[in-house]
Amino acid sequence: MWMTIDLNSEIPIYSQIRNQIIEGIVTGSVRTNDSLPSVRQFAADLGINLHTVNKAYNLLKQEGFVQVHRQKGAVVNPPDSYRANDEYYTNVNEALRPIIAESLCRGVAREDFLNICERIYEEYGNVKEGDNNG
Repeated sequence: MWMTIDLNSEIPIYSQIRNQIIEGIVTGSVRTNDSLPSVRQFAADLGINLHTVNKAYNLLKQEGFVQVHRQKGAVVNPPDSYRANDEYYTNVNEALRPIIAESLCRGVAREDFLNICERIYEEYGNVKEGDNNG
């Protein structure tokens, strides 16, 4: 499996799973209509509680990234199912505020901060442009 979980991270395990599945979608290692491992299998593979995987899958479902079928399990939706909307932009704003505030406290220059954002965006964007996923 392409996923690694850091049990010592401050980021909750379910968030790490969610984030890495989304990264997998953008990089093409997880594609539209792919079935994700069953909750039980994924939990066993990662050595974690199945409720943790279930929480990650439920978040991905709520956000439109996956659809959960009784027989197929969690299946990755096409990109139109999770396009940015007003709620997403609100969430981005809320997530970035403390990161920007801390960067300012630490003396990170605006240009340096924007360069970091641009580099990461281009890294994923370049992968996405060469992808047949969407």
